[in-house]
Amino acid sequence: MATQVNVQEAKTHLSRLLALVERGERVTIARRGRPVAELAPAAGAGVELGFWPAEVSDEAAQPLDDEDLAAWGLT
Repeated sequence: MATQVNVQEAKTHLSRLLALVERGERVTIARRGRPVAELAPAAGAGVELGFWPAEVSDEAAQPLDDEDLAAWGLT
């Protein structure tokens, strides 16, 4: 879904428009009804790498010992 706004509305509601962009929507900024620019997510914006929870116990963060590696078929 795309949204088009005029320059004045973009200036007045930039935070709201950025929230739309963060949800994946493109926002076109127009001057006198003619598209001039487009707001779109920045490259890599919103990309989360990894899956590890923020809080990890010390035990869970330790390397696996030889027995555990063998159990996982990693030796």
